[in-house]
Amino acid sequence: MKHKPQSCREIEADLIATATGDAEPVVRGRVEDHIGFCAACRGDFQRYREIDGVVGVLRREPAMEGAVRARERLESRLADLRSRLMMYRVFPSPLGNILIARSEHGVSLVEYLGERTGFKFSRLAQVAGVEAQEDGLEVEALYRELLEYLQGKRTRLEWPLDLRLARSDFQRAVMKATVAIPYGAVASYAGIATDVGNRSAVRAVAQALRWNPLPIVVPCHRIIGSSGLLTGYAGDKLSLKTRLLGLEGVPTLSAHRDPRVARDTMYVRDRNEVEYCLPTCGGLPSRTLADLTLFASRERAESAGLAPCTACRPDLHPLSA
Repeated sequence: MKHKPQSCREIEADLIATATGDAEPVVRGRVEDHIGFCAACRGDFQRYREIDGVVGVLRREPAMEGAVRARERLESRLADLRSRLMMYRVFPSPLGNILIARSEHGVSLVEYLGERTGFKFSRLAQVAGVEAQEDGLEVEALYRELLEYLQGKRTRLEWPLDLRLARSDFQRAVMKATVAIPYGAVASYAGIATDVGNRSAVRAVAQALRWNPLPIVVPCHRIIGSSGLLTGYAGDKLSLKTRLLGLEGVPTLSAHRDPRVARDTMYVRDRNEVEYCLPTCGGLPSRTLADLTLFASRERAESAGLAPCTACRPDLHPLSA
């Protein structure tokens, strides 16, 4: 994630001192000049002023003890402000308008807004305990990387993630297991349930991914039903799931009433194996996808660290493109 400009980092201490009334006139002038053109620091300055009342009360306490306690409370207050702050922007994309939000810990939200552009329509606007602020440079850098992914120019979004908007520890566990599914591959909800240690929790996994706050970067579009059906995505956006899988080279069948992956044209890995196979190998055709991962190509399977099966030899008898 892109850091603050050097000029903003250098003036941050003066920003706090000015906001709390402790700065010299020269420092105040420098801060006023800076926030006159820097919207991000202007927002920080406004938030730092919230602590001024705390500092004012503590100044009336005995000098040494009050100074120490003021410093401790000031640091605690600033830490709280920073932990609640989320910077966001709404951007156009091939999938419609998308909101991206990040905290100091990482990306917190990627939300499909469709044709809507206003913050008030977003999921972020409904989150309690969060102070949302529209930002520029840092979130825009994330947007550029997302566009590169949607244009097929990159296969990974190596963003630090802040999972605070997950609804439970179970959902966080499901999200972490989903991140492990590689580009150009699909696994099942049942497989993710096994990964998180509760094979019977298939419905709970599906529900957790339905409310995934980080679609694309936590690639829930790669999770399908054990029968091969694509099933739901982001509530009611199944067409987006099909498009994202197509972008990654995963073949789907649209002739069916319910779209599904073209399983017969994909390479297969059994959960307990370190090799990938042709879809006709052994008893694979009769098995559900509960313990299988499908790959769009040999290259995708081998980039995941798998070797060709020594029985069916997909390296010698590859599937036709």
